[in-house]
Amino acid sequence: MKIPLIALVLAGAASACQPSRPDSPDKLKAVIVAYFDCISRKDFAGMRSLTTDDFIIYENGKVINNEDLIAIINGSPTTRSEYSFGDFRINVDSSSGSVIYLNHGKFMAGDAGLMTRDWLESATFKKVGGEWKLDFIHSTVKK
Repeated sequence: MKIPLIALVLAGAASACQPSRPDSPDKLKAVIVAYFDCISRKDFAGMRSLTTDDFIIYENGKVINNEDLIAIINGSPTTRSEYSFGDFRINVDSSSGSVIYLNHGKFMAGDAGLMTRDWLESATFKKVGGEWKLDFIHSTVKK
């Protein structure tokens, strides 16, 4: 049986007009968790690999990039840090996404004891070379 050429052209055009499917929200969540895991381990190459070249963070009224954050980490008396997350709200399409979440940090500085901090955070993402990258984080200390 022969299929008319016009039917093949129309079928191809219809599939080309279909919007691409959004990625799983879990992929964005995994990038956030991995980024803060890199911060905890002082894996600066890992931090850079998870972000866009123009990545910035708005925190405490300051605009910082990865290099600024690395300098802060290197100058900190904190010897150990750990982050946990909750209340994720994620929007994602095929090339960009946003996440709103709660971030809980635990910090040790020698024998000084445990300090904790909670933040309300949001992040945006871009797909670069087929991989999700953090583009922006806004962080506010939770009261």
